[in-house]
Amino acid sequence: MPDLSGGDEFARPSRARWVVLAFLCALSAILYIDRICFSQAVTALETELKLTKDDISWVMVAFTVAYGVFEIPVGRWGDRIGPRRVLPRIAICWSIFTALTGACFGLWQLIVVRFLFGMGEAGAYPNTARVLARWFPEEERARAQGRLLAASQVGLILAMPVAAWVIELWGWRWMFVAFGLLGVLWATAFYAWFRDDPSEHPAVNDAEREQIGVSRAPAVSRHDPIPWALVRWNPSIWSLCGSMVCGAFNSYFYYSWFPSYLKQARGVENLGSGWLMAVLYSGAALGMLVGGALTGRTVQNSLRRDAAARLQGGLACVLAAASLWLAVRCESAGMLVAFAAFSAACMASTQPLFWSCIINVSGRHVGSLFGLVNMAGLLGAASSQRFVGVFTSWREQQGLTGRAQWDPVFDVYVVALLICGACWAIYRTRFVEPDPVSTEQQGDVPQESTFAPEGTPA
Repeated sequence: MPDLSGGDEFARPSRARWVVLAFLCALSAILYIDRICFSQAVTALETELKLTKDDISWVMVAFTVAYGVFEIPVGRWGDRIGPRRVLPRIAICWSIFTALTGACFGLWQLIVVRFLFGMGEAGAYPNTARVLARWFPEEERARAQGRLLAASQVGLILAMPVAAWVIELWGWRWMFVAFGLLGVLWATAFYAWFRDDPSEHPAVNDAEREQIGVSRAPAVSRHDPIPWALVRWNPSIWSLCGSMVCGAFNSYFYYSWFPSYLKQARGVENLGSGWLMAVLYSGAALGMLVGGALTGRTVQNSLRRDAAARLQGGLACVLAAASLWLAVRCESAGMLVAFAAFSAACMASTQPLFWSCIINVSGRHVGSLFGLVNMAGLLGAASSQRFVGVFTSWREQQGLTGRAQWDPVFDVYVVALLICGACWAIYRTRFVEPDPVSTEQQGDVPQESTFAPEGTPA
């Protein structure tokens, strides 16, 4: 049997990086399970705790604001001490506050606990992006990102019907407690197995190191200050921030309010809404897998990579807007969800593209700058959560209920998707700073970007 420990230079490459991806996929799924189960409990919370939609919107915003504010510090923390030490702490922290959500008996308790929950989840994806940048070569990274992001949607697919079922059996409080256990189990296993650098992991042989593009010697950790002057005028960062703001504004409608819309505007009962949400998230998961494959082809084969990125991102947003416009005009709840699922799939297909772009332009500051752009997206998310709560409450005060109360919301999201498409249409790659590891892999020749500007050969 060939020696997979690295002693046999002719051994087949080990596959430790795919175990890393499996861990990250599990983390992504658990993150969204714990995040999204709140939306399934909204109706029960309104009834038992006598909360209005305006109250619920503040609870949602508390999570989103904390998640956004702490993205850069926790991303920077991972840049400095490594994801192995940061990600388990993140998972344990958010798991504790997931469980404590079930112990709340009033509005302010919910606001404080969900704020702390958001603080706990902050930095998960910036640190995950750093792991992918270190453990996967560029030609494999987009597909890995697609699978990782699809796993988040698998978490949503599982969360909605399971959360509805647990609420029916034991109530919403025990639902939060049960879901809070998952992150603790993940953190224990991940810390025991993972290493920040592939060259330090005993399961990685020389052949896999060569595939990844790392040497046997561990990478030298550098903690240079973030070049904010370069970031401030970087057109890539600005267009990616714009697309993230609009995309998050759209997606958080599904994460926060869409189950309530199905129940209150379309008359779908609790378990039925859980299954319909699973259908919608299945569409998003498929979109992320397709987006990962498309982005992989863009990165590897296109001589006009920026043009391909603009086409892929812009067209997806236009199709998503058209599908959402049709969705709200369907009389059947099933057809509504079918069109909404296609819209979600189109938008989800841009996520692997976004990850590839931000990883490549960030250089050695992946965690920090991913956190920056993700924080910008959370501004859109918080605005979305607050907007729906305020708007539907205002319509209710006017005596409107059902679809008359809710349907005009969709037109705002259609406009947001079109603006998102415009942000992708103006995208240009400009590298912030070179990553020493990436530069070494490219023969010590500094590049403006591994995701080359339009007309520049890769």
